[in-house]
Amino acid sequence: MRRLSKFYRENVSYLDKTLRTDESFDLLKKIMKIGNDELTLYYIDGFVKDTVMGKLMTHFVSLKTIGTPSPDCADEFLKTNLPYVEAEVCEDLDTMIGMVLSGATLMIGSSFEDKALLIDSRSYPARGTDEPENDRVMRGSRDGFVETLISNTALIRRRIRDTSLTMSYVSIGKSSRTDVVICYMNGKADAKYVDFIKEKLKSIKTGALSLGHQSLAECLIPHGWFNPFPKIRNTERPDVASAQLLEGSIILLCDNSPEAMILPTSIFDFMQETNDFYFPPLTGSYLRLVRHIVFWSTLFLIPVWYLFIQNPAIVPDWLLFVLPTSQAKIPIIAQLLLVEFILDGLKLASMNTPSMLSNSLSIVGGLILGDFAVGIGWLIPEVILYMAYVSIATFTQTSYELGYAFKFLRIIILVLTAIFNFYGFAAGIILAIILIATNKTVNGKRAYLYPLIPFNGKALLRLYIRFKKSSD
Repeated sequence: MRRLSKFYRENVSYLDKTLRTDESFDLLKKIMKIGNDELTLYYIDGFVKDTVMGKLMTHFVSLKTIGTPSPDCADEFLKTNLPYVEAEVCEDLDTMIGMVLSGATLMIGSSFEDKALLIDSRSYPARGTDEPENDRVMRGSRDGFVETLISNTALIRRRIRDTSLTMSYVSIGKSSRTDVVICYMNGKADAKYVDFIKEKLKSIKTGALSLGHQSLAECLIPHGWFNPFPKIRNTERPDVASAQLLEGSIILLCDNSPEAMILPTSIFDFMQETNDFYFPPLTGSYLRLVRHIVFWSTLFLIPVWYLFIQNPAIVPDWLLFVLPTSQAKIPIIAQLLLVEFILDGLKLASMNTPSMLSNSLSIVGGLILGDFAVGIGWLIPEVILYMAYVSIATFTQTSYELGYAFKFLRIIILVLTAIFNFYGFAAGIILAIILIATNKTVNGKRAYLYPLIPFNGKALLRLYIRFKKSSD
């Protein structure tokens, strides 16, 4: 641990040089004369609460002295002359610099010797806790996580007023020094898994978590990039995060990120939504069952339809209507792949279109392109119909990563079916199972296919049927 010097002028000179107060206009240095003593404050403009610091400085000016130089002077000053809740004595020089860069105020005094005071009067710029755009509910609370860490922890504390709720802090990144909080319920979360996550976070060696939770996720799981399935489940809703904590999960909150990471996770967890729990059990179970059927159909519908086209003899009479009655100028397999890419192009265009125009342009553009493609003979109507269904059905669950994982597998199965017919279709299904079963997550007791593997009948049933909440 590095410490300050016992000589005040040396400390001022060192901090001026280290913090580069002369070169950064927003890193401020305030000198206050108190009788024959002197205080120097370091803070970042825009991060401190002006009214709080103004009142504190007015109080300091009214003092006649800060105390007799001694090793205990800083402690005595904190007890008698610093009327603020979040303040502490600090002896670690690296901690002092890190806290200043994160927005706290550092105060050194001519009588404090090698100690300093840290005043946590931070006030980060933040937007309102509005409902997340990508995780809306028909009933329930309308607040969501924001980019400020303290606001996010407060949203969880508001819902769980239990002393066993633990929030452990760690700083990650040599340059960014990003604040990360590990949230868990002591006694409900697996203690060994909690220790594993803490050690995993502390062992991360990186320059910065520039992309927030995504950078953190890639540090936690550095391998397996070729597997498209999501490694970690995220949520922007504090009610979801609180419910997961009460079920024994671990939540990771990352500063500058409006999402909470839920650990551990399995593929079936992505199929649950908040709406399931804001409705009665019967309605919630129905919605969940519909979601499973519709979303899993996005993986198999197009490949099975193309398999029928290749082998019309296997199609029963009552399903003959699914076979196309018209032909286009390009093969059906090329039509399907073309529409897959066009749909993603329309999504990208919609994301970069001004919000006031995005909805109308995307709908009109899709209709015009589809009608024009059918009219000139590029596509057949059945391709437009089935691909439109798949594109819409993908949004029955909120994870973009899972939606694209199914998209990639659908394309692979489709291409293999076009090349190898039945054998290709079977090979694609086997490949999908292998990728799901071998997907690497942040290690825990639960596999990615839990509760199917290892089998837990009760937990598996609860994934499909929403039971009434117990009184405990």
